[in-house]
Amino acid sequence: MYKHNYLTKNQILKRFSEMGDPLEKVTKHINFEIFRPTLEKTIIPQNHNPKKGGRPRYDPILMFKILLLQDWYNISDHTIQYQINDRHSFQRFLNLQTNDKVPDENTIWDFKEALAKNDTDKQLFEQFTQQLENRGIIKHEGSIVDASFVDAPRQRNTREENQQIKNGQIPQEWKNKPHKLAQKDTDVRWTKKNNETHYGYKDHINVDEKTKLITKFAVTSASVHDSQKLVDVLSVKDKKGYVDSAYVGEELHAQVALLYPELVLLLCCAKAFRNKPLTDAQRAANRLISSVRVRVEYVFGFMSVSMGGMVICCVGLVRVGAQIARRNLAYNFKRYAYLAGARLIPVI
Repeated sequence: MYKHNYLTKNQILKRFSEMGDPLEKVTKHINFEIFRPTLEKTIIPQNHNPKKGGRPRYDPILMFKILLLQDWYNISDHTIQYQINDRHSFQRFLNLQTNDKVPDENTIWDFKEALAKNDTDKQLFEQFTQQLENRGIIKHEGSIVDASFVDAPRQRNTREENQQIKNGQIPQEWKNKPHKLAQKDTDVRWTKKNNETHYGYKDHINVDEKTKLITKFAVTSASVHDSQKLVDVLSVKDKKGYVDSAYVGEELHAQVALLYPELVLLLCCAKAFRNKPLTDAQRAANRLISSVRVRVEYVFGFMSVSMGGMVICCVGLVRVGAQIARRNLAYNFKRYAYLAGARLIPVI
């Protein structure tokens, strides 16, 4: 008769480590305690008195890590509690024991709302970016600017309702039904690009040429043209920028030169027009610029393939902006852990 050899939890975790547990690599190279002051300042009210009784708050670092798991593995609020209880690797990342209580979906939702309300996700992103700059990991010697659509679930609105939303108005019927209005996104927009229709938002990012880390970002509805956010996503520390033909225009480039004097060179792919094709010199220049700009596709590709896709399920620009900020930070954590593990950069 075959005899089963059951492994203990420690033996299972040891096997995970031998196989290269990606969460263990993140834990090894990132000190999450540096984010505690920001999280506690935002989440815990100044007049909060833990001695008055009531259920103790969950550790904000634990809650923040749970949100990262959701971003890395595309897990909903409804199923994350089960996944944490089911997966030893998740428990180790969260520093939980098998019998520890795990936050439910309502607790996670409330935590997300508090972060979004106080713009904490963006603060955490900027804090980590500052750490990278202080250690000389991000030097701003070359920056790539691009944008990607973040699709949202399509809503079943009438043509009149869509027109009112486009005009910045809220349909009267929705005003009379608060519960219905809470489920409607009045910030989301339609747009069309290359014969493809998109409904959702845009993540405009500035990516460091050398490390492929996101250094700055902006979130808009899908209808906002890429060029309108170029000024917002550039950094005053950037010395050289790479953009595609969507960012052409003498007025735009003059504005960039005025606001960013440290930007020695803004390399832009030339654009062909009717009866005015590109010259051989312009094609050669475009190839050189594109050979650098292609590195930004790694960022969007990682988010699309490894992080469950460029989609969003929350409602409103505030919530969407918070989630995209956290997703950009989650990507940076993974990218930094890889670079640090490969000893390509100094370790924070």
